[in-house]
Amino acid sequence: MTSLTDDVARLLDERSGRVVVGLTGPPGVGKSTVAARIVDEFNSTRSDFAALVPMDGFHLSNAQLVRLRRKGRKGAPDTFDAAGYLATLTRVRGAYQTSDVYVPQFDRAIEESVAAGLVVPASARLVVTEGNYLALPSSGFAGARQLVDGLYYLRGVDAVRRQRLLARHIAGGRSLIAAERWVIAVDEPNAELIAGTESLCDGTWDVDEVAVS
Repeated sequence: MTSLTDDVARLLDERSGRVVVGLTGPPGVGKSTVAARIVDEFNSTRSDFAALVPMDGFHLSNAQLVRLRRKGRKGAPDTFDAAGYLATLTRVRGAYQTSDVYVPQFDRAIEESVAAGLVVPASARLVVTEGNYLALPSSGFAGARQLVDGLYYLRGVDAVRRQRLLARHIAGGRSLIAAERWVIAVDEPNAELIAGTESLCDGTWDVDEVAVS
């Protein structure tokens, strides 16, 4: 974690007030793991110094996806509440030392978001947000890039990333065949879309360099 943590620490030194750092990259690369480790590292010296805002919490509910006929490609840009995510980031940026901000958290056990599952304490100087579409200039996410002070693209070995996705889908109840189909039909098109946003980020890190297991 050393190099990426140093980049985050540098942003904190250079800027006053609350700093929002974003992590993006293809599905299965390890964004949530890296984000949690950054938050834990900065909280190890001072409680509530850092907090997490995952984009996954803004998945549309399964009921809404069924209504919109999008459940079969959950994870695509239009299966998120992009406007809600941007509104939350805007609120988080302005709430430093003023008020706590409660944010939704995605629960993989039930494949649904839980309202107010996480909190950004008023005292948190660092907020780490992670998600697939932080640099996407379309599908309602165009404003996200301007709401983060530093945005980093995480890159990994595709074969390893796909194995993580297969394991995730199987753990969620899909058969191996269904999981393989989902990775090919849904995850990989999303990964290709996200890869096109790498140049819009402030830097790229290989997951091996940030010690993602």
